[in-house]
Amino acid sequence: MVHIVGAGCGAPDLITVRGKKQIEEADVIIYAGSLVNPELLSYARPDCEIYDSAEMTLEETTDVIAKAERSGKTTVRLHTGDPSIYGAIAEQMREMDKLGISYDITPGVSAFSGAAASMKTEYTLPGVSQTVILTRASGKTAVPEAERLRSLASHGATLILFLSTGLLGKVTEELTAGGYLPDSPAAIIYKASWPDEKIFRCTVGTLEKTAADNGITKTALIAVGGFLESDFFRSRLYDPAWTTEFREAKI
Repeated sequence: MVHIVGAGCGAPDLITVRGKKQIEEADVIIYAGSLVNPELLSYARPDCEIYDSAEMTLEETTDVIAKAERSGKTTVRLHTGDPSIYGAIAEQMREMDKLGISYDITPGVSAFSGAAASMKTEYTLPGVSQTVILTRASGKTAVPEAERLRSLASHGATLILFLSTGLLGKVTEELTAGGYLPDSPAAIIYKASWPDEKIFRCTVGTLEKTAADNGITKTALIAVGGFLESDFFRSRLYDPAWTTEFREAKI
């Protein structure tokens, strides 16, 4: 059996209870060494076989899994954040399907959730944005034409960019072409929830300079949108003048 486990966004205690248990019981762990906090490996048994997938190809990780299956062992494939978001798990599951290997998925705390917690903010503010778009700039892996940043920017929604720190000049160009002003609020969140976490509040026009000035080249999220400002409407949820299924209006 293979458990695909979301390690969470960094802090070792942000893994789910289920994910921690699966690590503790694993015979084999293949972890994304370039991203996953190595402290999570402290939950593994002393005799667990551990492989760093940063040094491996898809074929090599599949071979390790297949060998473990033939030996009746349990494997944990440990991914950063939530494995369903830029986790490249679909191609791994496809290979396991070909081999008839059973697997399941344990979700994790995504970096975009960790970033919001670190910034002490809410992505969906009444009157500001009720939509969150998770995307990335087009780089080595192209994005579909209809999903270019300039197109997504036209919605004015909260934008969270993964895997884009090295492309910030292009990001600014695309966002401004889509309707954002150079002084629109933005933020760079480096290693959310890690001990060396850093948050830089800036603007769309200063994203590239902010990253360069602070030596940020990878392992960061880019957040863009009005939610980074403080002006928003109070929600109806706890408004005393609003009747809900559970409470009558009080004024």
